Amino acid sequence: MRRRSGGQLIRALTLCLMALATPLRGGEAVYVGSYTWPAAEHGAGGFSGLEVDADGQGFTAISDRGLILSGRFTRAAGRITGVAADAPALLRGIDGARQSKAGGDSEGLALDADGRIFVSFEGGNRVWTYLTPDAATRMPRPEAFRQMQGNSGLEALAIDHRGRLFTLPERSGRLDRPFPVWRFDGAWSQPFAIPRDGGFKPVGADFGPDGRFYLLERLFSGFGFRTRVRVFTLTESGVTSEETLLTTRLRRHDNLEGIAVWRDGDGLIRLTMVSDDNFRAFQRTEFVEYRLGAPLASGTASR
Repeated sequence: MRRRSGGQLIRALTLCLMALATPLRGGEAVYVGSYTWPAAEHGAGGFSGLEVDADGQGFTAISDRGLILSGRFTRAAGRITGVAADAPALLRGIDGARQSKAGGDSEGLALDADGRIFVSFEGGNRVWTYLTPDAATRMPRPEAFRQMQGNSGLEALAIDHRGRLFTLPERSGRLDRPFPVWRFDGAWSQPFAIPRDGGFKPVGADFGPDGRFYLLERLFSGFGFRTRVRVFTLTESGVTSEETLLTTRLRRHDNLEGIAVWRDGDGLIRLTMVSDDNFRAFQRTEFVEYRLGAPLASGTASR
């Protein structure tokens, strides 16, 4: 293990203190609340992908240990106050084979209108589809997927209203190189890229009810996590109308990796995110919500 000099440690601590002092920033994102989900209640952990029903009540989540589960939120005054979920099921491989730990590193989740499940895996970067968790159906795998860096592959996965899948890797290869966006519409293509800005890396994505592409990004400093959410309008050949909705200070939330975007009972866009606890006792599984627009009133009846 490489030792740090005294000067390097001082610089690292200085950056950490600066990050802690940085206020939350964002275009319209207003914090709604957080709910910590005890490990004893879900029996999984490592949550990295999330889908939430249109009414904000039901959800589906995947763990990076190749597990999937569904559940429902209990809400009071629009905030999550409890979670009830089914037992997790194992995402099996082709023909129902059990996957290895590395091969079953499931990261991104998308559900289509017919209930099909799409999962991006970072171990052996690929996307598979499921009708049930019991057996996967193989999808084409471009050579570019095979060349992606280890533990830095296809973390984010989203599906648009036309049923097209979009994915991108966690790393682009250089700080000044955009993140390549891959689209599946019968075949994989790489029509455009998303600008890389700072040290944040993509870990989750979703299309909102407004048709825009929401990208969840994470920055790990060595002392904790920061979260950023950007939103884009996607065209056939590029991205436009980039907006940063949220940038949190260090350790404001845990390791948020999954994002779902929906519209609440007040007609406002809601961002629901889930954290990957890395199966460590000092981290936690938490659901975190923001909304775009006015803050919740204490007595609101919003879902």
